[in-house]
Amino acid sequence: MAEERVRYRTSLEDSARWDGFAFRAGDIVISAPSKSGTTWTQMICALLVFQTPDLPAPLTTLSPWMDMLIRPASEVHAQLDAQRHRRFIKTHTPLDGLPVERRATYVGVGRDPRDIAVSLRHQGANLDRDVIARLLHDSVPESGSQQLATRAATEREGLLRWMNSDDSPRENLDTLRGLVWQSERVWSRRHEPNVVLLHYGDLSRDLEGEMRRLAARLDIDVPEVAWPALVEAATFDAMRERAADRVPDERAGIMKDTRKFFRRGGSGEWRKWLTDDDLAEYDDRVAALAPPDLARWLHHGSRG
Repeated sequence: MAEERVRYRTSLEDSARWDGFAFRAGDIVISAPSKSGTTWTQMICALLVFQTPDLPAPLTTLSPWMDMLIRPASEVHAQLDAQRHRRFIKTHTPLDGLPVERRATYVGVGRDPRDIAVSLRHQGANLDRDVIARLLHDSVPESGSQQLATRAATEREGLLRWMNSDDSPRENLDTLRGLVWQSERVWSRRHEPNVVLLHYGDLSRDLEGEMRRLAARLDIDVPEVAWPALVEAATFDAMRERAADRVPDERAGIMKDTRKFFRRGGSGEWRKWLTDDDLAEYDDRVAALAPPDLARWLHHGSRG
């Protein structure tokens, strides 16, 4: 008997919005923690599906965010039902909160958790909470990335709060505990034929190699002559130049500055704020949350 799906729900997202969604053969579900490289993966999928840097619509139109509460779920389902290209759908829901569909491919994305925490803090500061509250017809309680952005007095304080939070992953995935929880759900299924793992570090080190690997796993044939332009279009500089059409803003103005969504794509900024004792505490915390093989992959990827 199939295991019951876990429901993940916050003030901004609800995994129950997958209920009733009609899958098609070939669907691609990008299930990734926030700020791990979700939009990057969406862009790569778009380039592989359409095989041109000139996408036919903004990325958020081609690849809607299923869980986000700003739009009715029925509207998102209808948008996807009307698409005739191979569909690729964004979600921050862990795999155990998603329907099991053998005809779909699930793409998980990993990144050094400390880099995710830094990126969450910057993202939280760039979100327009008044706009989000208006769109949700409600106030948005402080949780997840907003805590990191507004309630922590310093970068170090925000990182430590993120590291030590024991919030339930069902209600807050934007903590170290939530990140490891979500990553373990895809890591444990990495050997299944319709589950693919990407890692931010691997994409940074060998973008073309990882794009070619993903194309092979998705059974997408790309003409050799097309590869240079597709790889260039997947770089951070190229995405930043067309940020208005690439960021997950849901065309609603929830970000103060769309260009700030694509910062510099770097790693290791946390070293400026965390002390040696902090890092030792972090290592202990990770060891308590993640098996060694998952921890190695999260921090180094497969090519690191």
